[in-house]
Order: sequence, then C-alpha cells, then structure tokens
Amino acid sequence: MSEPTEKSSGFASPPCLAHEIDPAYAGTAVVDPQQALDVARWRKAERARMLAQRAALSVETRKAAASSVARHLDAWLAERFDDFGGLTVSAWWPIKGELDLRDWLAALARRGARAALPVVTIRSAPLVFRAWTPETKMERGVWNIPVPAHGPDIVPDIILSPLVGWDRGGYRLGYGGGYFDRTLAALTPRPLTIGIGLDAARIATIFPQPHDIAMQVIVTETGMARLEGAG
Repeated sequence: MSEPTEKSSGFASPPCLAHEIDPAYAGTAVVDPQQALDVARWRKAERARMLAQRAALSVETRKAAASSVARHLDAWLAERFDDFGGLTVSAWWPIKGELDLRDWLAALARRGARAALPVVTIRSAPLVFRAWTPETKMERGVWNIPVPAHGPDIVPDIILSPLVGWDRGGYRLGYGGGYFDRTLAALTPRPLTIGIGLDAARIATIFPQPHDIAMQVIVTETGMARLEGAG
C-alpha cells in the first residue's frame, strides 16, 4: 500500500469513488485526483481491517463498552446542560457490531430530551432525522436498517455518529458513503457533533480530505478523547 501523494490539481470523480472526492460537498478546495484515489483505496483497506477487528469482539465486550460510553456521555452532558428539556439528540440503529446506545437514548428522552434517528430518504443526499422512542413504528430503510416509519423531519441539537475509526484530529473513518459529512455540511447552524467508537479504533490519521468534517468531541469506553486543537 502506498501512502497518498501530495500533488495538487483539479477535480476528478470516478463513479466507484465519487463519495470520496465529490466537489458538491468538498467545497472549493482543489483535490488532486491521484491523491484522492490513493486515500480512498487506503481507507477501504483500513475500514475492512477495523470492521473485522470490531466483529471479532464478543457481544459482552461490546455491551460493556456501550455502558461505559453511556456513563461518560451522561457525565459530559450533565456538565453542560442544566436540564434536557427541548434538547434533540440523534444517535443510530446499530449495525455491523456498532455500540448499541438505544437504551441510553431512550433514557435521555425520559429525562426530557427528544431522541432521533437518521434516515436516508435519497441516496447520496444528506440524511434527515425523525423522532424516535422504543414505541415508534419502524420500517426497513436503505440497507435494511430500521428507521422511524413516519414523522416530520427534525434538526438535532446534538448528533452522535458511530466511528469505524478515528484520529486525534477528531476525523472519523466511516463506511465510505459520505452521508454524515454531507449532512453536517448542509446544516446551519451545525449541530454539536460527537463521535462514538472504541479506543482501539484510533489510528494516526485518516488523511482528511476537504470534504471531511471533524467531530467536536469523541467518546470511547475509556472516556473523552483528547483531540488536537481542543481546549
């Protein structure tokens, strides 16, 4: 595997890698085609490695990690909010060995917050969010992930994003579709973004590209990660 090159040129978007270098959400920055392809290939291999590493963990280990993350989130949020009334927090429906925070999200709602889940309504477009409780009627969405079947689109104050990998800059390695980056780029004002993953998923860098948006906070089972440039 070769590391990404550092040349600078114009845009290029081969169909199979369009989500990595699509100028629609990369802004006006110039991206070198070869460098973008190198990064995309490296990320694909690293993603596969880290997903396999996570899948090898026992269910008990993942449950324990999720419980620890929930405790750290509670403590961090309690320092910043006197109460959760009117606060909208989005998490996710777990797939592929992701940490399951649904119980925590439901408990947050019982404390006055509004819980939400992301929904893909149009492929390769920004996500929308719908309110969720354990009693919400669900339907199979894109990739057969359960999503709230009905309800208006809402905008979260806080978006929790699952991490396949992460680096000290707060950048996340996801599944490669670019959905969270597109979504965050489209929201004004931008919600507070919290990445959730395992401490073992930290890597030196994801080689961030112009479209990548760093998480403001990253929480793992060991606590709040200290990010570069954070106060």
